[in-house]
Amino acid sequence: MYRLALGVCSLNRLLKKWWGSEWFITCFSFTVVIRETREINMEVVVLKAEDPSCFWIAVKECVPGVVVETVYENLNVEMEQFYSCYKDNLVFFFSPQVYVVFSEELKCWCRALVESVRCQADGYQLGCFLVDYAKYCSVPSENIRVLTGAFAKIPHRAKKCRLHCTKPLTLHIDYCENTATEVKATIQTVEDKVLEVFLFVTIKDEKFKTGMRGLQILFRYSRSPTFTQSYCWPPIAWGRDVVAISHQGNDPLLYIPPVLTLLQESDYPALPNMSGPLALILCPGWKKAQLVFDLLKTYRKGCRRLHPMLMTLGLNKEAASQMELQGCEVVVTTPYNLLRLLEHNTGFLCRLCHLVLDEIEVLFSDTSEQVFTILDCYKKATAQARGNLPHQIIAVGTQWNKHITPLIKEFMIDPHILITVIEEAAIFGNVQQVVQPCINSDRTAELLKILDSAQRNLQKVLVFTDSVTEAEMIHKVKKFLTDDCLQSMGITDATWVIHFSFSSPAVFGQRLQSMSDNFCPDQEDTKAKSIILLTESSFCHAPEIFYYLKHAEAEIPEELYDLTARVQESEEDEKFSRPLCILPLFIVHATNYFGRIVRKQKDQYTVLAKEMNDYFKVPGHRISVNTVEKSVFYGLREGAICHRVQVVETPAKDEENVCKVTVKYIDEGRTSQVNSDQLLHLPVKFQSLPPQAVEIIVCRVKPIDNEVEWNPKVTDHINHKIKGKLHHAKVVHTLGKTVWVDPMVGVTNLPTMKMWINEYNIRSEILSTGLGTDNPEHVAEIQKLCPQIPVLDHGQSLEHLSTKEDTADLEEVSSPQDPSLEEDSAESCNSPVTPPSSKPSHLLNELSFSCHPQIKWFQDDVSVTLKVQILRAADSRCEFCREKVTFSAYSEGKFYVADLELYQSVIAEKSTCVIKETEAVILLVKEKKGTWCKLLKNKNVHVSLDFEFWEASEDERPFTVGSGKLNYPPAGSEEWFESSEDSGTESDE
Repeated sequence: MYRLALGVCSLNRLLKKWWGSEWFITCFSFTVVIRETREINMEVVVLKAEDPSCFWIAVKECVPGVVVETVYENLNVEMEQFYSCYKDNLVFFFSPQVYVVFSEELKCWCRALVESVRCQADGYQLGCFLVDYAKYCSVPSENIRVLTGAFAKIPHRAKKCRLHCTKPLTLHIDYCENTATEVKATIQTVEDKVLEVFLFVTIKDEKFKTGMRGLQILFRYSRSPTFTQSYCWPPIAWGRDVVAISHQGNDPLLYIPPVLTLLQESDYPALPNMSGPLALILCPGWKKAQLVFDLLKTYRKGCRRLHPMLMTLGLNKEAASQMELQGCEVVVTTPYNLLRLLEHNTGFLCRLCHLVLDEIEVLFSDTSEQVFTILDCYKKATAQARGNLPHQIIAVGTQWNKHITPLIKEFMIDPHILITVIEEAAIFGNVQQVVQPCINSDRTAELLKILDSAQRNLQKVLVFTDSVTEAEMIHKVKKFLTDDCLQSMGITDATWVIHFSFSSPAVFGQRLQSMSDNFCPDQEDTKAKSIILLTESSFCHAPEIFYYLKHAEAEIPEELYDLTARVQESEEDEKFSRPLCILPLFIVHATNYFGRIVRKQKDQYTVLAKEMNDYFKVPGHRISVNTVEKSVFYGLREGAICHRVQVVETPAKDEENVCKVTVKYIDEGRTSQVNSDQLLHLPVKFQSLPPQAVEIIVCRVKPIDNEVEWNPKVTDHINHKIKGKLHHAKVVHTLGKTVWVDPMVGVTNLPTMKMWINEYNIRSEILSTGLGTDNPEHVAEIQKLCPQIPVLDHGQSLEHLSTKEDTADLEEVSSPQDPSLEEDSAESCNSPVTPPSSKPSHLLNELSFSCHPQIKWFQDDVSVTLKVQILRAADSRCEFCREKVTFSAYSEGKFYVADLELYQSVIAEKSTCVIKETEAVILLVKEKKGTWCKLLKNKNVHVSLDFEFWEASEDERPFTVGSGKLNYPPAGSEEWFESSEDSGTESDE
């Protein structure tokens, strides 16, 4: 049977058959699950394991609704005092209820349930269960007392439990009580007064044993399971084939605990007497393989059958033939390494019982041919195996991939499939994705056409808007929803969903969930359909829609291609036109760095750094910050060097005054944690220069074996070679604050000759290590991703950098021996997030690294009004020219610049700018009266018409129609309305 679960209420909904296999799909977000299950996580002590399905715990910490441990301590003291003086014992028939008995073992009075009575020569012996200790004992009748009312009101300390979603064959917990041990239980549900829990035991010195079949591998770091783990671990521990697609699908702990449990508990009696692993974990690259191997080493202590091995083979054939595998039970490797080994050791897979495919979407995307070759080899090995050996395939990842379907059909038996990402479940369930282009003003008419078609086909349709205003606008439509009310209605049986508008890409999956009952993975022609009304106002969501449709292999209309391309074009209109002088300061890996572009004439940052150092040398200028605010710029003094930093993360408000805050060094690119009292007030004059850090990527070289991560040896070599040293580089591509360079050459200054000489080429340095290989298609691939931007010829010469004019001012650049450049930082980099403005940016001027505000505009015959959307603008400037206006200001720690070349002329002297609380209003007085057909000479996605004030003429229309095809105008919303062909007005093109 095929099961689809989209929530706790519909967990066991039975749907249709697929190839005779049982499928289990879970499709809802982590936050929803937490809210619905109301899991209780608490620290406990295990009192007794009674049988594999029953054990007893006592709660150690304070949990709402549970009596704390100190209450039982007081109870013991009071009972001891009371019953030591109370001498009357019972002399009547004992019914099965709770009394008080004296335990010889514990040497104290205890509450006990009398379960049996035996008559002996010297009196009665009572079989008792101590309800606060989960112990059984035999007590003579003279040691039993009546339980008084006050002592009976307190709940029993021992709580009966069983493992949730697990039927273990054995259960025992064996650890030393005097070690640093922590046991936690997460209550999943309560049934017949028995708690169903997930149980976790943490032994900090890593000396542990466990026999909990199915789930109970013990974690070094105590934590509760995620939703995905709670549904993924049991079937893996039962030996089932499993496919799991989740946001946590790249976490090895999704499969390591249950696989280790299998290796400990299974006997594998029919194993052939040959070398080879029991478990093989296939990772997409060496970095992930190293991570998995490190985790296995962490958890191997206490596991009687775990001898992990990380297998990395180079191109040397002798290494593969000499590989020693005797006694190795778990191997971690990559597809290329495994295939090299199989060429020399065909019997490697003969003992293999558990095959794990980690990050399945990456494996199939990059190495699908190699993975299927390995699967074929494993299938042949299992067919030739003797005896009754278990065989299991586990595939985990974050996205569905089309190759997973043949994996399931051809290589898995009765698979358990878990999908927790609704967008991926929709692809798996063959939901049709349809994009319907239309203009914004025609959305309602288009909607009615779609609804008429749905009514003829008897479809259940939901129409989604992102606001109540839009909902009211289409109130005549039979059914519509805003995103706010979707979850509370709990609809899952819709057949069509119409996206009338979007508030954010995040709501897309929530809307698709309303059709979950009609997901049909075994039918390509499913009735579930998602219809997106694509209008001119959808431009900001165009890339997300485009990439999802591409991932779903849905038909993409030309209008969406064009809209997506124009959004990307707006983020980068021009690129660097000549080589730059680059100073790498933070090395991420062998080809990825953060640093600064050094100017040839009077480097502004060098001047700023000197001024800051001089300023903060004066003790009175070093003013500590009382309240640290996120996104604000501060000064940070490290020795004699001063840095500009921006706070990216602050602690909770209720913490102590001095605390750790995470800051970004805005002129270097690295991040770090510092004490809040180290941050200094940074005067405005030191904030005027935009952040200088840029990301640098070296082109045309890549790791060997199609790895996606560089070997640390290469990174260490490059870090030592280039950090803090000047380089000349030819830029071949830019995107935001990231530059792709080829070549990038280390240079040495010869001051007496007033010239620079090339010392080394970084690409050649990487190739010389033997761990990098040529990547001739790199620049071409960049061009494919951004086809609207020409890529420069990487062979262009750097010779003109050696002229006197270009080098005259380079001597003023900070010396490579500057102590600020020698700092070793292990902190991770902070990716650039600000796109450049639409200005020529070959020198990376201030406009290139500033934020661009959103601007709306409207006009009348004599003036144009621009509304710049900016909160509480500070240090604002507005400069007017005849054909240009430039506005700049600071807002909430960010620097905003709008540099606008006007389509027609204005009178600069009469134009004005007024700063308000939420916006700046710019009034441009036209030189000639009349209507402008557009505002700017160049397209700008940040500028759009203010439709509240726009009055369109009858001749204006949004799209030109020709050859039966609808054509979108360029992104840059001021041009969504064009004059007719008969008007004689110059077109926007």
